[in-house]
Amino acid sequence: MSDQQLHALREKLTSSAEPVTAARIAEAVRASGLALGSRTTGELVRTLRDELVGLGPLQPLVERPGVTDVLIDGRRQVWIDGAAGLSKTEVKFAGEEQVRGLARRLIALSGGRLDEGQPCAEGRIGECRIHAVIPPVAVEGTMISVRISRGSAATLDQLAEQWDAPEVWLPVIRGIVDARLNCLISGATGSGKTSLLGAMLAECPHQERIIIVEDTTELRPDHPHVLHLQQRRGNVEGAGELGMGRLVRETLRMRPDRLIVGECRGSELKDFLTAMNTGHQGAVGTVHANSPDAVPARLIAMGALAELPPESVALQAGAALDAVIHMERRRGRRMPVAISLVHCRERTLQMVPALLARFIDPNALEVPVQPSVQIQSGWDELTKRIGLR
Repeated sequence: MSDQQLHALREKLTSSAEPVTAARIAEAVRASGLALGSRTTGELVRTLRDELVGLGPLQPLVERPGVTDVLIDGRRQVWIDGAAGLSKTEVKFAGEEQVRGLARRLIALSGGRLDEGQPCAEGRIGECRIHAVIPPVAVEGTMISVRISRGSAATLDQLAEQWDAPEVWLPVIRGIVDARLNCLISGATGSGKTSLLGAMLAECPHQERIIIVEDTTELRPDHPHVLHLQQRRGNVEGAGELGMGRLVRETLRMRPDRLIVGECRGSELKDFLTAMNTGHQGAVGTVHANSPDAVPARLIAMGALAELPPESVALQAGAALDAVIHMERRRGRRMPVAISLVHCRERTLQMVPALLARFIDPNALEVPVQPSVQIQSGWDELTKRIGLR
């Protein structure tokens, strides 16, 4: 097939007011009258689909099993991340204009805008979260980051296949769900927070009503009664915005059995803590933090965005939260490494360790070996709360 014929097909599909869909692409190829074999026809349909409604040259990388991120740097090099770690791919772009054109098309497909007036933008296409930055903000050249959301549908047992000592962690995490403890899942980007949260929600009783508030919809737990609220950004003038805090308040009128905030990152923390302190049990959210001990500082920083003083954050969080589960990525595997209880003592928020990966005896997995009175005390309190003793 010549470039001219391919160009004519593109023009035919994009010039119409009718939305471009995979079905329309297949029909246009069949109606073109080109003498193509079935294999060539299939390849042409896939190429046009990827280019017009998919992620273009990135689509085959997104479809690879185990890939969690596809990244284009400012030098037009394409990288993938997954269980094997970050690696460079064979995909190449001809020049900066091709990368920038792809970035603009992807953001436009997701309903956003990317230009000199708004050089940073994000959106969502299917199960992919797209983020793009163009020059002059991106100094070396246009950068595109694609995060693929696959893990939230996995079960706890499936996730635990990648964990160290799952015999210890699984009963405790299931106990936290069953006991309806309010908790946060902390960790760095890509540590598995969202995957664990989705798996925990799948463990909730099916008669419970789960309402999830997210910046961009990622959580898709295997549960029959899940409702999603997604924040809406304002227009060019900033009008029409519906933020996370407003959506958390709206959920309180929707009779949630469990209120879930996909990621706490700003002033919505105030509304989330308020909800938990007004009788909502079993609430869970995620937060970026390098360790459990870093969580209080993160909460105080988010509280400051809502004009809450540190003492107020400590008092409210200490009353609302029961535990923090910390996730890390080790040897390419995402796993829980610590569970801490949340206490407020003398108006200061403290994390009391209850279960730490480095102190689990691999030869006696049923009972973690705790090296200090403080950790043993935390473990005793946690197991009492979740009914393991």
